Amino acid sequence: MKQAPGDRWAAEEEGGGMGDDESWAGALHRLWQAASRAEEVGALADDIYAPLLATPGVHHVVGTRWDDDATLRYMRALSAGGDDPVIVATARSMPGAAVREPDGEPVVTRAAVADLDDGVWPEAEFLRKSPGACVVACTFRLDRRGWAALSVAVDASADAEGIARRLAQIVDVIVACHTGILQRGQAARRGARDALLAEASLQMDSSLDVEDTLRRVARIAVPAVAEGCLVHLLRQDGPEFVAATHVAVRQQRALEAAGRDDPWLAALLDRRDDGDLAVFLSGAALEGSPFAASGPAGSGPGGRHPTVVSVSTLRARGRVVGSITFVYQRPEDRLPDSAFLDSLASRAALAIDNALLYELRRTTVLSLQEHLLPSKLPDIAGWDLSASYEVGDPMLDVGGDFYDAVPRPDGSVALLIGDVCGRGAEAAALTGLARHTLRTLLEEGTDPGTALSRLNRALRQEGASRFLTAVVVTMTPRADGTVRLTTCSAGHPRPLVLRADGSIGEIVSGGLLLGVLDDVSYESHEDALDPGDALVLFTDGLTESREADGTFFESVLPQRLSALRGSDAARIAESLARQARDFRASGQDDIALLVARWNGASPSDGLTLLETLLEQAAMR
Repeated sequence: MKQAPGDRWAAEEEGGGMGDDESWAGALHRLWQAASRAEEVGALADDIYAPLLATPGVHHVVGTRWDDDATLRYMRALSAGGDDPVIVATARSMPGAAVREPDGEPVVTRAAVADLDDGVWPEAEFLRKSPGACVVACTFRLDRRGWAALSVAVDASADAEGIARRLAQIVDVIVACHTGILQRGQAARRGARDALLAEASLQMDSSLDVEDTLRRVARIAVPAVAEGCLVHLLRQDGPEFVAATHVAVRQQRALEAAGRDDPWLAALLDRRDDGDLAVFLSGAALEGSPFAASGPAGSGPGGRHPTVVSVSTLRARGRVVGSITFVYQRPEDRLPDSAFLDSLASRAALAIDNALLYELRRTTVLSLQEHLLPSKLPDIAGWDLSASYEVGDPMLDVGGDFYDAVPRPDGSVALLIGDVCGRGAEAAALTGLARHTLRTLLEEGTDPGTALSRLNRALRQEGASRFLTAVVVTMTPRADGTVRLTTCSAGHPRPLVLRADGSIGEIVSGGLLLGVLDDVSYESHEDALDPGDALVLFTDGLTESREADGTFFESVLPQRLSALRGSDAARIAESLARQARDFRASGQDDIALLVARWNGASPSDGLTLLETLLEQAAMR
């Protein structure tokens, strides 16, 4: 049967083993081994109390643990021959015990038990159970936040000097064990915080949306770093509240209210210097704030832990972008250090700045793209015209897709669509040149083939390093209610026709790319539209949208277009653009669509319609 620790030491004592130094050395060795494995100092109790109680002349052993303000937190007492220890967990304030607190090295005290002051020695109630005994006690500091004492009651037969030495040796083990536990805990926390920083970087960098990034910053921090978090962006007129979160719903509402319009917090954020590191505020520094004990975002009068607030400046690329405020309601030893907060703040600031720069760039790209396209399509009798433009990726830069619809002097309407190779400033310049050149020529009545040839000549004279594709279609209403289509293409995808019955036709066209060779001519091809037919022009961003399995949208385009039979031009353009965007798993090219639906005219009013178109053209 397994022996209890006290029985084992008693057996050694009966054999004369405990009285000599060799047996004590063995006991001390076992204590060191236990200390190397212990996750808390309390786990050493059996290996401490048993050998001390087995020492000749020792009757009681009492251990106590104290906070730095002389508050007794724990007491454990065991008597020789006793089976179970008496354990007291408390928070008893004993100001008189402050005289026992060690300043540095352990302090050994010897006194008669009868002389112990209960206001200084809470152990006295146990030690007095040995009449006529004296006490040998060793007080020692565990860490900066507290200290401890180990006391034994001995009779006259005990070797007090030897027991004092043994207490000192045990204290060395206890302090080493406690220090090791703290160091391992600190290492574990550092590892956890490093992992948190890495995860925070991944999470924050995974979005370029400003609002989403700010929400991610707040969510990542709670509750891993703090109980609450506030994020403010720095605007021209001061800090702007953007996100808040808290583990408690009630306090989250209070945090949001404080972040929006609390004057104390606003003043604090305004006072923050650009170069300041994280600053911690607690106690009196929070008076008058929403984080005070009695404040809406505080811990409350009966809160287990007082509220602590830290503020870190968010600075990226040499400029301040905002601030992050953490609210803590946890033990002091669980508060993060300034270095960790500064690292988290710098990562958050960079992610936020990236999102802000992306938003600025996206707005710029979309604005520039918008100015490269017509603000609106003309309203022309008999025609339903609409267009759609989907930017593939605004971060890549301005695309080179363009389109337009041009009323002509003879009453016909010219549609044009094109695509400049590549993106960026040069592509944008060529896009503007191509669209406005073609528009000007077509407005003057130039036929499509000549217009494309003259644009090609202009590109060659400009020394353009990029080529482009384009297609021009003139649409001329006829007296029988149909429309004559005249098409010229410069290497552009062929337009499609959605017939009124749902069938799909392809406009035959072909020609050399623009800007490649000098003196190129382009042939025209004719086709016709009936009432209810829709002409669909598009760029290759539509057909080259690709699914994950490699399927191109081009293979399903006829079926998707046929399903839109009877739709107006706006629905056809918007639906095809949306379907292509949803279809593609890869491909970042822009998608431009231009749709012209011929509403038709009866034979009796065909000439009237043609006259109307001619009149409209003359008025322009």
